[in-house]
Amino acid sequence: MMSSPTLQPEESPSEQIRSGSTDINKYSKESRKEIFFRILAILIIILFPITLLICFRVVKQYKRAVIMRFGRIRKDSPAGPGIIWMIPCTDDIQMMDLRTQSFNLPPQEILTKDSVTVTVDAVVYFHIQKPLHCLLNIQNNQYATELITVATLRNILGQHSLYNLLTRRESISFKCRTDIDKTTSRWGVVIERVEIKDVFLPFELQKAMAAEAEGTRVAKAKIIESEGEIKAAENLKEASK
Repeated sequence: MMSSPTLQPEESPSEQIRSGSTDINKYSKESRKEIFFRILAILIIILFPITLLICFRVVKQYKRAVIMRFGRIRKDSPAGPGIIWMIPCTDDIQMMDLRTQSFNLPPQEILTKDSVTVTVDAVVYFHIQKPLHCLLNIQNNQYATELITVATLRNILGQHSLYNLLTRRESISFKCRTDIDKTTSRWGVVIERVEIKDVFLPFELQKAMAAEAEGTRVAKAKIIESEGEIKAAENLKEASK
């Protein structure tokens, strides 16, 4: 005898609703995952170029980059020129300019060896030779260089008379440069030149020097005139013979 097929009991309406809701939940979970991963992929595509821009820096030919990681100098510092790599969260970068820089000293009133008060203007040219030393050993290299220049200039000019200051300006400037460079070299800064531009004398001294120069010119003129008269008399004497 053939067995009759087993009939599956029909699902009640409530069971059909439950199974339908389960399928909807599964579909909604899968669609949420797809949406999440799509958004994540879009964010990665958008943020990747920005990340590259942040992590890579271009160091110009006349600069060097000193990089500190977790507060310590990185082994490849100073880096550059070219493209360098850094981690924004852990690395701190300081750019150091190696080009020649200059500054004008404010007018300095200086008492010379022969007790004359003069006002001196000077200009200083320098450049950073060792970026690592400059960053670690001095907080503000230009301000410190300016202070040491003022002190050295006062000390050296105070050892010279007014005459030497006016006639030996180049040698005094060279002496200032040498003495300043001995100090700044410890900071990685090289002094290229110290130039004394102007020496301003007190007004009374200018009048006295002008009067002295005028007296010298008058005396020379009288000497020349008397020499001419003597020569003319000699010529007349020779002609009368």
